[in-house]
Amino acid sequence: MAFSSSSKLLLITALFALASWQQAIAFDPSPLQDFCVADVNSPVKVNGFACKDPMAVTPDDFFNAAKLDQPRNTMNKFGSVVTNINVTQFPGLNTLGISYARIDYAPLGVNTPHLHPRATELLTVLDGTLYLGFVTSNPNKLFSKVVKKGDVFVFPKAMIHFQMNLDHEKPAAALSSLSSQNPGVITIASAVFGSKPPISDDVLAKAFQVEKKLIDWLQSQFWDNTNY
Repeated sequence: MAFSSSSKLLLITALFALASWQQAIAFDPSPLQDFCVADVNSPVKVNGFACKDPMAVTPDDFFNAAKLDQPRNTMNKFGSVVTNINVTQFPGLNTLGISYARIDYAPLGVNTPHLHPRATELLTVLDGTLYLGFVTSNPNKLFSKVVKKGDVFVFPKAMIHFQMNLDHEKPAAALSSLSSQNPGVITIASAVFGSKPPISDDVLAKAFQVEKKLIDWLQSQFWDNTNY
């Protein structure tokens, strides 16, 4: 069946509109008022948080004494800790499409491979030298770099990424801004081996091409660990 030029133009326009609409809804919605401080105790369930009564909003709703200038305790098996400042801790961020985090690394500490399903991350090195990178979707190309104090690196939305402190003796630190009030995090190892209920070891053994007893051991390492 033949199509006229005007029909083809209409079809192309419709496809572009659909693509633009999908792109528009892929990120946090833009606010429809000056602000919408989260009412974290509201019984109303929405995509995000309901707004606090504007007449009850105070300057403190836009403030958080996060003490991000202070190093955190990195005494754990990975040698890193993330201090998140998102809408849950800071209700004033609601609908603004942004959150923040401080990451501290012990000597040779690692912020293990993970992804943020709802946010791009822009990392600034505060102190130390980091090896970091992200992996694309299939065919899984790695983009990695060694960065130093004052350097900035971006991790695209939903890409698996990581950081490691290269110094054997000194700690390191970084600040990250994220393009969502609630970026979420999926830590790869604990998601695969520590899900509740667990993924079948038959599935994982086939996927990783290893014996099931190794999968059983890996699952035992992650199952009861609440630090991921």
